[in-house]
Amino acid sequence: GQVVYQSAVLQEHPFLIRKEEEPVLVLHFTPDKGLCGGLNTRLNHSLAGFLSSRQSGSRVIAVGRKGREFVLRSRMDLLAEFSGMGDAPGIADLRPLCVLATDMFERGESNRVYLSYPRFQSVMVQRPVIERLLPAEPPATEGRRLRDFVYEPDVNRVLDALITRYVEAAVYHAYVECVASEYSARMVAMHNATDSARELVEDMTMELNKARQTAITAEICDVAAGTDALTGGWRG
Repeated sequence: GQVVYQSAVLQEHPFLIRKEEEPVLVLHFTPDKGLCGGLNTRLNHSLAGFLSSRQSGSRVIAVGRKGREFVLRSRMDLLAEFSGMGDAPGIADLRPLCVLATDMFERGESNRVYLSYPRFQSVMVQRPVIERLLPAEPPATEGRRLRDFVYEPDVNRVLDALITRYVEAAVYHAYVECVASEYSARMVAMHNATDSARELVEDMTMELNKARQTAITAEICDVAAGTDALTGGWRG
């Protein structure tokens, strides 16, 4: 074992401390398909607004086809794409994405890693958010009495394992939030489309009835006028 101070460990671990802010890497979560209202548009506009204030060198990993299409159209630096993973992937399915992000951070190719995804607040509200993933935010120690801890096998290996699990849990959480938001947005969009179709059918039915009534009235007038003409001619 090894006796260390918690504050010293947190200050030295590379996944917790990184002074430089550029360049950044963004994991951009979007649905694979459309027909979910303005969800994809809001997510993509949120990403564009975030990267517009950044320097060159920022890169994007698209998790979802709609995000990939937007990144390519906008001429952003697309590093990789992960799509077609279904509605309920496991941690193992998302692990290549996590490894790619953490490897780039370790090599210094990105000094900040962010998650861009829709946060599910309710069936009607899915809010785009961008949260920092790496470097991880250590817990506040102000006002707490620091103690000595004994770590087995050693502190760095323990922290490496914990942060790996933290990254996997955060990425999985973002993916699940995206799936829930997609379902809710699609349900609301389909409900609105159904209501609009019903209103359109009612309007068209009313217009058809008016046209048919007008045609029948015109035919009755023609018959009456013809009858009057024949009756007047016969009397004369």
